[in-house]
Amino acid sequence: MSGFRRGTRIGIDVGKARVGVARCDPDGMLAVPVETVPRSEASIDRILELIAEWEPLEVVVGLPVNMRGEETLSTADARDFAEELQRRCGLDIRMVDERLSTVSAHTALRASGRTQKKSRSIVDQVAAVVLLQHAVDTEKSTGKPAGALIPSAQEPPRDV
Repeated sequence: MSGFRRGTRIGIDVGKARVGVARCDPDGMLAVPVETVPRSEASIDRILELIAEWEPLEVVVGLPVNMRGEETLSTADARDFAEELQRRCGLDIRMVDERLSTVSAHTALRASGRTQKKSRSIVDQVAAVVLLQHAVDTEKSTGKPAGALIPSAQEPPRDV
């Protein structure tokens, strides 16, 4: 685990109807589902409550790009959500490529015997688990945090 920053992390999969939330233990051994938050004006408030409860080192938000790595309308929505969350919580927030996280979540749920209809309420949590576990595993294997850090309002953007 050389270069791995010890601390709990929260993973967020932003969707138009729901926001999946996951967390990992401080050693990054296992990401687990936390909650599916209905997407509304109160979504960020609920996530702030979860942040206060789990006291994460950082928050990892999925960056939905298409298979060619290009941005979409969902990409802009996820960025806006992440930037508002960062403004309100002050924590480091990283945007991490989430290509195929929802597909992986559906595959895992299907393999466990759940139909797509029965999985609707938890698929966003599972997608957040997939995203967060990928981010943690990437940091463990490379020694560098996954994704791109959203600059805080107090700091000018840094060239990466």
